[in-house]
Amino acid sequence: MSRSRSMEEAWIPRTKLGELVQQGLITLDKIFANNLVVKEKEIIDVLLPQLKEDVVTIKMVQQMTASGQRSKFKAVVLVGAEGFIGVGTAKSREVGPAIRKAIDRAKLSVIPVLRGCGSGECGCGHTHSIPFKIDGKCGSVRIRLIPAPAGVGLACADKVKQVLKLAGIEDIWSKTFGDTRTSENLVKATFNALKNAHKYNFNL
Repeated sequence: MSRSRSMEEAWIPRTKLGELVQQGLITLDKIFANNLVVKEKEIIDVLLPQLKEDVVTIKMVQQMTASGQRSKFKAVVLVGAEGFIGVGTAKSREVGPAIRKAIDRAKLSVIPVLRGCGSGECGCGHTHSIPFKIDGKCGSVRIRLIPAPAGVGLACADKVKQVLKLAGIEDIWSKTFGDTRTSENLVKATFNALKNAHKYNFNL
């Protein structure tokens, strides 16, 4: 028996959507098409077993309390597969639990990535880039993703590249504004841009 199969059988759904997924009565496409809210990470585990995990940053944060200064680890994690991406953050006194909690939250935030070939220099019709320019922001960071012709690669900052590569995008240009040294905000701004692509597409 495979690990995913045994996990699926051990999972006891807590929501109606979870029950439908476990019974094989709904697909991931239908979940996103109907804007259904995923509240159980197991739903993503079952429907996206090929999902990969990638740690963006782990840093120590300190907080002053009545009993003194407390230190915790904060993890920012990405999960993704071909055409899907999610991001999550979590804090814990130890690194391991912080990463695991961040992964669980990232799974609950997974969105489909709108891919295409929006470059006027290419026009191949394949899904190596994005279909049009999209903007995203988080905190003081703003980003614009621009379609690029095949062969350009990911012409962007390393943290942005980390998001796009996991999402299955091969060619893109980007422009960033604000305090881009903040890795968490840069990653979340990129995720926000990919999420905004669906709003723009819906309004066309």
